[in-house]
Amino acid sequence: MKTRLTKYLKPYWLFALLAPLTMVGEVLCDLMQPTLMSEIVDKGVLASNMPIIWKCGLIMICVAVLGGIAGLGSAGFASAASQSFGRDLRKDVYSRIMTLSLEQTDRFTTGSLITRLTNDITVVQDLVAMALRMFVRSPLMFLGGIVMALTISPKFAIVLTVSLPIQLAGIWLIIGKAGPIFSQLQSKIDSVNSVVQENVSGARVVKAYVSEEREEARFETANRNLMEVNLKVAKIFARLGPSLSIVMNLSVIVIIYVGGLQIDAQELQVGKVMAAVTYTTQVLMSIMMVSMMFVFASRAKASADRIREVLDTYPIIKSGEIDKPFNDSSVEFDNVSFSYPTGSGREVLTDISFKINSGEKIAILGSTGSGKSTLISILPRFYDVNSGRVLVGGVNIKNYKLDRLRSEIAVVLQKSELFSGTIRENILWGKPDATDEEILEASKVAQADEYISRFNDGYETMVGEKGTSLSGGQRQRMCIARAIIRKPKILIFDDATSALDLATEAKLREALNEQLADTTVIMIAQRIASVKNSDRILVLDEGKIVGYAPHNELMKSCPVYIDIYNSQNKKEDGTNE
Repeated sequence: MKTRLTKYLKPYWLFALLAPLTMVGEVLCDLMQPTLMSEIVDKGVLASNMPIIWKCGLIMICVAVLGGIAGLGSAGFASAASQSFGRDLRKDVYSRIMTLSLEQTDRFTTGSLITRLTNDITVVQDLVAMALRMFVRSPLMFLGGIVMALTISPKFAIVLTVSLPIQLAGIWLIIGKAGPIFSQLQSKIDSVNSVVQENVSGARVVKAYVSEEREEARFETANRNLMEVNLKVAKIFARLGPSLSIVMNLSVIVIIYVGGLQIDAQELQVGKVMAAVTYTTQVLMSIMMVSMMFVFASRAKASADRIREVLDTYPIIKSGEIDKPFNDSSVEFDNVSFSYPTGSGREVLTDISFKINSGEKIAILGSTGSGKSTLISILPRFYDVNSGRVLVGGVNIKNYKLDRLRSEIAVVLQKSELFSGTIRENILWGKPDATDEEILEASKVAQADEYISRFNDGYETMVGEKGTSLSGGQRQRMCIARAIIRKPKILIFDDATSALDLATEAKLREALNEQLADTTVIMIAQRIASVKNSDRILVLDEGKIVGYAPHNELMKSCPVYIDIYNSQNKKEDGTNE
């Protein structure tokens, strides 16, 4: 079922009602002006009657002021309603994006989600503002202008009868051509945003590989495609405006001709003909405005469809019902198999079964592509298994509420994600209400305090976007502190110590054993030296478990582990240590 975006306007119904009502006042004032002007010409100027000129002139000024006040009110009310509409819609779309699984956000792409959250919502928001004002003004001006013109002379109906169908036919053709192009336009904006997002976030890689020219060429391709679609739209508009203007001007000429004949026949006065010309112009201009609104509405429809696509995408990962802490921090994988939904269908993990006792320090080792990161992505339910089950404290993780499950688990990723702000603010991500003592304690365990305290501003030091002002090891230790401050039941390191030297890593392991003795720690690592002192080591090879035991036992029973150990401990002469 499609989400109705109009529901976001309901809370602001008063503004949405006052905007068209005040617009009615502005239109009525505009419709009075030509009649007042005809009075000045016919009864004042031609009759040399200055009192009439002054009287009608003052009335025109008052009507203009009232119309201006009504117009300002209409614009204000429409802006208040549309801006509030856009704010609430943007909030809900962002909230929905935050609930989507990694699979779903990958399918939309980051660039497309940014476009939908910004450009698409702005287009729909602008349509709301236009609808509250111009969708009222144009029809009223159209009908009012016709009525006023016909009250002057029914013969003017002949001119309108001929010109209006021509304008409407032109508008229909334009809308038919423009509608499909707007979907293409938003897609091209997605492409430009995607290229920009990738290159800004990956600027260091681009520079390291001297790929500026190649990426500029890729951006130019996306930019040129956007330009070409915009040109198509511009060409359509370029045909519309002049065509409708020609019809309008020809209609005015005919009105003047017909009015001139009636003046000669003494059926009309000059002022009446002038008023008829103005009313005819208002009628035809209102048709032009309606055409522009319908074209804009076609674009807004394309944007609205894209917004609804996000709002109507419900999270694949469903939350459970249990909202209480883990019974204990034991972890069990029971015949788990998994393949990525957007992949080739090949199983990344096959029939995985093992158990981690509460408080154990477990390491996961294996070659690149063996499924290590995939394995730990399943535990906080970034992805759900295809078959089998995962238990924490004897309870299937699918039965826990997602917020509860993830609040009990802390994950430190290989890629250190930091945010603009101070070091303190970044660490507080793990626990927003943490005290200064807790921040200091977590930083000491993570071996981060030693470098943070050397900064002039200490924990108030500003961190650049994504932590670019820090070294790789500093970023990793800050992310570790952010995880430790939560005092989680389960702590996962996804190769999160790769930028640390062995001495710092050893201090980190010792501090973890002392401060988080009851926490279950799962550590992915590439170096044997980083994992050999773990309680047990899980060895993966092509998505299957080929060993699960302490270091000494694996050295006797696991060929894959032995090969990894030997490859990392070769002497220069080629023999083993």
